[in-house]
Amino acid sequence: MTVPSDADLGVLARDVGQRLQQAALQLVTAESCSGGWIAKAMTDVAGSSAFFDCGMVVYSYEAKQRLLGVRAQTLEQFGAVSRETVLEMVSGALVNSGAGMAVAVTGIAGPGGGSPDKPVGSVWIGWKQRGGYARAQLFQFDGDREAIRRQTVHQALTGIFPPV
Repeated sequence: MTVPSDADLGVLARDVGQRLQQAALQLVTAESCSGGWIAKAMTDVAGSSAFFDCGMVVYSYEAKQRLLGVRAQTLEQFGAVSRETVLEMVSGALVNSGAGMAVAVTGIAGPGGGSPDKPVGSVWIGWKQRGGYARAQLFQFDGDREAIRRQTVHQALTGIFPPV
């Protein structure tokens, strides 16, 4: 994947915001490795209060548990960078907000922290609409920390309204 520019992310955020507004939905973000960048991209759009509710940056296990209701057992058994954790994150984001749509990300942006099972660039992204089923996908991004985070933001936003 080509690393998206600020302009690319801005266009995508504007388009997602318009689609959220048309669907009468607000977005909540639950972010670990992206550090709030998804929320920043969305709130860089003028008028974003019409489609953005709130964002939570949850790096520690404790924050994931306290703010999103991720179970300690999930974190112990599967780790923070897992399908199970991102699904609990995205569901918890909806429970703890007034939003109708949620996106959550957890991954290893590097340069350290990777392992053979979870190399640097491994990112789980989850999406859920209130009342619907959560879905999650594992991505393997390349590049340095910033490149991995940019690709994470792009895929997180793209997945809110996936291409048919």
